[in-house]
Amino acid sequence: MNKSSIPIIFFLLLTYIFVEAQEFTIPLYNGPVPNSKNTGQAEIIEKNEIISIRNVQVPEIAVYLPARKFATGQAVIICPGGGYHILCYDYEGTDIARYFNSIGIAGIVLKYRLPIYGNTLEPHKAPLMDAQRAIRLVRSNSSAWNIDPGKIGIMGFSAGGHLASCTGTHFDYGRNDSDDPVERISCRPDFMILVYPVITFSDPVAHRGSREALLGKNADPELVKYYSSELQVQKDTPQAFLVHGDNDSVVPVSHSLLMYQALHNRKIPAELHIITEGEHGFGLAVDNDHPAAWTNNLEQWLKWLNRNRN
Repeated sequence: MNKSSIPIIFFLLLTYIFVEAQEFTIPLYNGPVPNSKNTGQAEIIEKNEIISIRNVQVPEIAVYLPARKFATGQAVIICPGGGYHILCYDYEGTDIARYFNSIGIAGIVLKYRLPIYGNTLEPHKAPLMDAQRAIRLVRSNSSAWNIDPGKIGIMGFSAGGHLASCTGTHFDYGRNDSDDPVERISCRPDFMILVYPVITFSDPVAHRGSREALLGKNADPELVKYYSSELQVQKDTPQAFLVHGDNDSVVPVSHSLLMYQALHNRKIPAELHIITEGEHGFGLAVDNDHPAAWTNNLEQWLKWLNRNRN
């Protein structure tokens, strides 16, 4: 080997190690996954126009960290959508995490269990349980990951938005009786970002596909109420940013309106953006500058949060 090439190889090796350290995946739970049963099934990953995941067996988080020099201290746990049937993993997950890195924010993609595949004991509890655990896990690692433990938010798209809103309305400040130190940490998100979210399971505007996937065809009315986030807003529900297409024919804009009104009624700061076009599932909307502008508004809102938190 030419000696002059050694420094270059060494530099490339360091670069590789650094990149690897900035993007990594870890399981949510140590040991057996709670509320689960072994069905012998395998997780299914389909790579077509988007990467979609079905039948999640081992829930995990994919952590994307920004350069320390530009890090704001904020982190966002991202819940991809997919109607509680699949996870739109890149389109509403890893692509979003990389966007956050570009503005100095840690993006953490949650691969949560889906209730329709028979691998959970109580299906409706699994997604929320995984989201709560993700917040605890990120908070427990905040120092190592250069994250402020008081600047950890939850984000979701469509049914992932429903999960994010449920995480913002159903939380605890740590289970002090747990033997697991991670479970003794608060799972309250510091803010919510809800993008064309499913909010209500209550008729007449309920998103019945998501409701049926999570609760079954003959849902218990108490569970319908429990998972209708506009009915669960309390005084300590975190502040929120919402964005929705006015012409959304899959999840009507009334879902975001209901959540905004519930937050406003409780005097919880909330920002709502309704976009004329975009329909459902526009994601980053890289093919249309009009709906794509929502990310600019989000960036300004996150900076406002940072100023008011510091």
